[in-house]
Amino acid sequence: MGPGELAAFLAHGTRTAKLATVMRSGAPHVMPVWFVLDGEDLVLTTGRDTVKGRDLRRDGRVSVVVDDDHPPYAFVHLRGRARVTEGDPQLLHWATRIAARYMGEARAEEYGQRNAVPEELLVRVTPERVIAEVDVAGAGGHTA
Repeated sequence: MGPGELAAFLAHGTRTAKLATVMRSGAPHVMPVWFVLDGEDLVLTTGRDTVKGRDLRRDGRVSVVVDDDHPPYAFVHLRGRARVTEGDPQLLHWATRIAARYMGEARAEEYGQRNAVPEELLVRVTPERVIAEVDVAGAGGHTA
């Protein structure tokens, strides 16, 4: 996938990302998250006191997988660093954009307000390595 195809794949519909963080013990922790793109960065929010919130504040290393679970199947795997901010003045903006993607424009404001609270973190994941595969089930599948 080229950069434009990659962005289109990640931004398509309501695909969730599966975000893997590193727990204090070194064990992986994986949870689905809603996100939007800002250039190459994935932007998401999470609660400060959740497992992933605590993990991200302590260790910004992450892996993210976004997949298409319909034949012929495809996925994007990103590995990178997360930058976490508390009390970010842009939290409401991003929470509302994320809500618009997953809940629709009609409920974006409602969900944006619900998620733009002091206990919420704004997270930006900057990819350092990308693996993408399309047509997984077909003869033409390839990794980029």
